[in-house]
Amino acid sequence: MRLADKAALVTGASQGLGAAIACRFVQEGARVLLCDLREEQGQSLAADLASRGLSAWFAKLDVTSESSWTAAYAALMEKTSRLDILVNNAGINVRKPIEDMSVEEFDRMLAVNVRGPFLGIKHALPLMREARGGCIINVGSVCSMVGHKYTPEAYTTVKGALIQLTRSVAVRHARHNIRANILCPSTVETPLVQEMLKDPARLQERLDEVPLGRLASLADVANAALYLASDEAAFINGAALPVDGGVTAG
Repeated sequence: MRLADKAALVTGASQGLGAAIACRFVQEGARVLLCDLREEQGQSLAADLASRGLSAWFAKLDVTSESSWTAAYAALMEKTSRLDILVNNAGINVRKPIEDMSVEEFDRMLAVNVRGPFLGIKHALPLMREARGGCIINVGSVCSMVGHKYTPEAYTTVKGALIQLTRSVAVRHARHNIRANILCPSTVETPLVQEMLKDPARLQERLDEVPLGRLASLADVANAALYLASDEAAFINGAALPVDGGVTAG
């Protein structure tokens, strides 16, 4: 068990990538608080995991709200008395080019994709210091690392900010044995993406940019998150890890 007895909080965990990461963690022995605004789905997933003898619970979390974060951490501490791993996965994408995007839409993307991880880390740090160390994993994108011709400007901006947040936390808090890294996946084959790319021409467009010739799977990214969270990655700190089949190598 690579995460035996570690306590984790995963945001955006009711479906898609967040659910895949949370499930992978509990399979490896972690005790996981699944957090999301989608209460019914999150409760159902946590109950399913618990019915299989795995340690998972659910807490409703609005990542843009500081009081919601403190309540979620209180719920985790009640269950586990510690925090070892934080995965900031929750995010949104308003798919509009810069000329068509309202200031309010851009502010909403900043609130969820940047303020959310900022608040999660702010309140995680004292808990991790108390635990004598911890691991923070932010979920970015290839758009954190490069401009992307198929992705509007606002998304690359907010995901790019996550790299600097990750690096700053990694450098400043390593003295407390707290590591921070960011995953940068290319397009992940979730149900939402399958719907978005149901046009064969649009799908082929995305496939053509990936040297390995396929989309990232949920397992590809969840396994990378597991590695970063595990003791195998004890000396990995401040890294932006592409999970992209070679997209950013070109």
